[in-house]
Amino acid sequence: MQQGTAGPNEHETVGAYALGILDDAEATAFEAHLAGCEWCAQQLDELAGMEPMLAALADLPGTGTPAIAESLSVTPSPRLAEKLVDEVAERRAQKRRRSFYMVAAAAALIVGGPFVAVATSGGGDEGGGSPGTSVEAASPAKTAFENMPDRATATDPTTEVSASVALQEKAWGTDGVLELKNVKGPLKCSLIAVGKNGERESMSTWSVPDWGYGIEGAQTQQARNPLYIQSGAAFKPSEIDRFEVVTLDGDKLVEIDL
Repeated sequence: MQQGTAGPNEHETVGAYALGILDDAEATAFEAHLAGCEWCAQQLDELAGMEPMLAALADLPGTGTPAIAESLSVTPSPRLAEKLVDEVAERRAQKRRRSFYMVAAAAALIVGGPFVAVATSGGGDEGGGSPGTSVEAASPAKTAFENMPDRATATDPTTEVSASVALQEKAWGTDGVLELKNVKGPLKCSLIAVGKNGERESMSTWSVPDWGYGIEGAQTQQARNPLYIQSGAAFKPSEIDRFEVVTLDGDKLVEIDL
């Protein structure tokens, strides 16, 4: 130790600083020391990039400091090397403990989250989220679709989009649930009810993500799942001639006649 005024422990802090495991206060104090210590500056330069190697060595059972020193192209003092490995091992153990708690908390959110979201929003869309999602909540729209006795189905020969509409008469008109399959995005779509009198009512609009919905043989479960959309029309069921699923650009994806 040729420069600086700090004691041995402060000089040895160069290892922890190189590994990035000092807190803000410790790092600030060491940087003030580093500004006037040529020895620490040299050691810091030599130790740069050693964290991944030391971390791996710290995980090996029965690995002693002499063996570690022999394996390094840059060999700090035995005392410094031992301190480095000990600190890495301890910090990695702490990270593993923190990771365990974070994973447990995340798992609880994944399991509980979708049910809360459905209950809060009133449901309606089973297809949200990312393509890798594997936890699914029971969709009120899908349940309603399965419980409605009246339905019609069609597949467009050109687009190959398949759709089914389940209907139930209400005092205010028609409660309907659309099941949509084999539709690929990105698209913005709308469900249109066309009356026997020629009037058109927009029942719902939605977006189709890149991976689509109801794609048979898709790589992810999310893409294989159909999309369920619940909506309503002022028409009575007996007043409806057909339903159309169209893009907001005006392209017809599928028509369902009643």
